[in-house]
Amino acid sequence: MARVGLSEAEAREKGVAFEVTRYNLAELDRAITDGAAHGFVKVLTAPGKDRILGVTIVGDHAGDLIAEFVLAMKQRLGLNKLLATIHIYPTWAEANKAVAGNWRRAHVSPRLLAIVERFHRWRRG
Repeated sequence: MARVGLSEAEAREKGVAFEVTRYNLAELDRAITDGAAHGFVKVLTAPGKDRILGVTIVGDHAGDLIAEFVLAMKQRLGLNKLLATIHIYPTWAEANKAVAGNWRRAHVSPRLLAIVERFHRWRRG
């Protein structure tokens, strides 16, 4: 287990508003290959923002995986920056990108999706 920043309990205790995004390591190809497909990555962010308030990782290689989040928090990089970073396949570090992707999918604007859908429909003729 590894953790940086606030936990859910600490955030509640301090009255800090947050959202939780999770990624289960059972979905990570490298974890499956290594026979260690158990655990999760949980990220707390400011509501509607990609600013990382805290991260908890439970599972194999948690201590190694947390380093990217420590750097991101120290340099004030959000989940969008982590998502835009190339992560080699198949590695454990892809779990960090995957949790950022889960956050991004949960925050896609329905209006923007509708505009993009109309554009692609128009392009296809």
